[in-house]
Amino acid sequence: MIKKLQRRFIRIAVVALTIAMVLVVGVVNLANWVSVRSELEDTIGFILQNEYPALQEDMKDRPMGKNKHARNLVSESSWFSVYFDEAGNQRMMDLESMTDPDAQLASALAQQAMSRGAGSAFLQEYLYRIVAQPGGGKTVLFLNCETKLAAVRTLAYLSGAACLAGILLAWLLVTLASRKAVEPTIRNMEQQKQFITNASHELKTPLTVISTSMELLQMELPDNPWVRSTQKQTAQMRHLVDELVYLSRLEEENAPLTMERLNLASLLSDSVEPFLAMAEYQGREMQLNAEAPLTMTGDRASVQRLISILCDNAVKYAAGDGPICVSAKAEGRGITLAVSNEVEQPLTREQCIQLFNRFYRTDASRSKEKQSGFGIGLAIAAAVMDKHGGSISAAMSGEKRLTITCLFPRSGGK
Repeated sequence: MIKKLQRRFIRIAVVALTIAMVLVVGVVNLANWVSVRSELEDTIGFILQNEYPALQEDMKDRPMGKNKHARNLVSESSWFSVYFDEAGNQRMMDLESMTDPDAQLASALAQQAMSRGAGSAFLQEYLYRIVAQPGGGKTVLFLNCETKLAAVRTLAYLSGAACLAGILLAWLLVTLASRKAVEPTIRNMEQQKQFITNASHELKTPLTVISTSMELLQMELPDNPWVRSTQKQTAQMRHLVDELVYLSRLEEENAPLTMERLNLASLLSDSVEPFLAMAEYQGREMQLNAEAPLTMTGDRASVQRLISILCDNAVKYAAGDGPICVSAKAEGRGITLAVSNEVEQPLTREQCIQLFNRFYRTDASRSKEKQSGFGIGLAIAAAVMDKHGGSISAAMSGEKRLTITCLFPRSGGK
């Protein structure tokens, strides 16, 4: 359980740090892109002001640039312009400011820009702006942005790599820190488990003495109700001690489990058989529906005990006239085992969750006065599922039908 909580804590912490780092990197890169885009827009505005003064009257409503740094970049920039007449035909081309002029590429880019119709946009490594001429034509000015865009990409790559490295480092640090943080809790839980095991062993001796004494008294007083009651209570106490020892050992880090390939359908059929007679004796119908074959990896003894616990609970606490249903089927990459029965009173969602706690009983359907038991069986079932890397849950299906569902992986376990 602690290991599960530790892994969950690591996942939550790493996911939170990842989201925070991705947001920071995203904001930084977005701010950088907005700044570069604004600078380039201002630069192209200065070029139009300085190199094409005839267009100024038609550009009063356009931002011409107020960035002084952009003004200084004009002399370092490379650009070209293409003029189109009113009919959209290309008439003139100015390539004087290009370091490596290519008339064919310039013409192709200008045609693409005109077909797009956007006033200002990026095309390959160029930022262009379309400006109306006084005579009705249009001039398309292209600013070479290769250097600036390369710088933007470099920052994105470096920040992305730094973000990934930070996430990996955070995962490592959180993992190490979480181990240190949960060590006292793990130590306390191990001590509690050891205490339960030791106390259980210590209880076995006086219980054996009491049981033997009661057997001798029964020989002398065969019909004494006090002797019979003491024998019954002693047997129940010994059973509780055995259950606590089994649960404690099952919850250990290295539980004594033998994993092997199992046919769950065959195992289910053999394990359910004794409970068919119990259900019939109580006047109830028990239905078994299992797909075959259902192959999985698991510990045979603990899986059999799991099935017995679920069937025993279903037979003990079944109410109404509905059947007790036991089913198993393949579901995705796992196998689902479900046991359902009608109950006297519907259980709330919180009660369904608490069913797997030690010694838990609902007020109505699981009171000790009604049925013998200690409320520890489903806790053992949950521990078995945990050791097999699966999950167990309880839920109401219908008005008064309780269904306990176990999801096994086809292979795995702890």
